[in-house]
Amino acid sequence: MVGLLLLASLLGGGFGALHKLTLDLVGPLESAVSRSLSGVITVKDDYLALFNVREDNKRLAALVDKYMQELAERRESYHKFKHYEELLDFKKQEGFGLLTARVVGKDPALWFQTIIIDRGAEDDVVEGMVVLGPSGVIGQIIHTSESYSKVLLANAPSSAIDAMVQKNRVRGILKGAGANGYVLEYVLKNADVVEGDYIVTAGIGGIFQSGIPLGQVSSVRSLERGMFLEIKVRPSVDFQKLEEVFVDLTDRKKILNEMYSGADR
Repeated sequence: MVGLLLLASLLGGGFGALHKLTLDLVGPLESAVSRSLSGVITVKDDYLALFNVREDNKRLAALVDKYMQELAERRESYHKFKHYEELLDFKKQEGFGLLTARVVGKDPALWFQTIIIDRGAEDDVVEGMVVLGPSGVIGQIIHTSESYSKVLLANAPSSAIDAMVQKNRVRGILKGAGANGYVLEYVLKNADVVEGDYIVTAGIGGIFQSGIPLGQVSSVRSLERGMFLEIKVRPSVDFQKLEEVFVDLTDRKKILNEMYSGADR
């Protein structure tokens, strides 16, 4: 058909009727082919655009992951900075008798809940020393080696601390209750103790100094039987998040003298 059109053109229109007929036949065909080619080009352009969008999305996703990781690292660095700043302030406040130690292990046993710290006899640590943190009492050294020590946590069921209600000095024995915190025992029913009261060390027995934070009363019940209140205490220390602690070296001489005098007897 294209040949007929060309021939008609060369003959100067001698085939006018044939030319017209050929145009009528070829025109729609060429229009259809043109539309098809245009559609193919459009689909190709759309595919390339979609491919580019996918590649851009991949690059953007990678950038988001990178920035989220950097944000997490910066957040962790900030929290560490605040934590170390808190530890430094506490050490400055309490004086230079505190030895910084890092928690390197934990013993989840029910009765003897303990942690292992990276300080021992070579650092002048001895059994019986108190272990503290910025939030309060953490526990007491029960075993030592040259480079490490085991600390009995204050919330262990085998732990008992002479304690008192800070506002009115009402005394009791703070018993460890593991994951449930503490129970303050031997407080008479007529004592003024309410939820929210602060519990601190009583300073009796020569182990802990008076006034060190232990926790806060979370509930008080007066049972029908017995003469004492049932008092639950929420610890001031988060025992699940211990990383650094302080060993109090100030009573080292006193502890050693008691150990030697006990051995002599």
